Amino acid sequence: MKKIYVIILLLFLHCYICVGQTQQDSSSKKIEAVRKAYMAKELSLTPDESEKFWPVYNNYFSELKKARRDYQNDEVLFEEKAVEIRKRYKGDFKKILNRDERVNRMFVSEKKLKDLFKKELQNRQKNKRPLSKQQFQGKQRN
Repeated sequence: MKKIYVIILLLFLHCYICVGQTQQDSSSKKIEAVRKAYMAKELSLTPDESEKFWPVYNNYFSELKKARRDYQNDEVLFEEKAVEIRKRYKGDFKKILNRDERVNRMFVSEKKLKDLFKKELQNRQKNKRPLSKQQFQGKQRN
């Protein structure tokens, strides 16, 4: 009988993990779609530029993510590494975007998008918090 319970538990656990992974993949795809649309709009990318830009940008972004993982406990070292990565990719972006102003706009737009994502996450977390005692009492009166 215990074996049956263990098997059922494992099946439920497997289903739970699979659903969680699917939701995470879906969220990653949505974030990537928003990132592409936002950056394409901000930079006014032509189809030709877009074709060249995204592979370079994806490599750049992957290096930044790796640096974040490698230096997650040391913000100063991460920032130094991020600046080094940006400097290294600046020339590649200039070849595609043709002007320093557009390259700079790309870095500024990337920061703005990051801030927008952070703000959205904070708003979602804020809305998930349980009501405080005062908020709860105020809602009961209304």
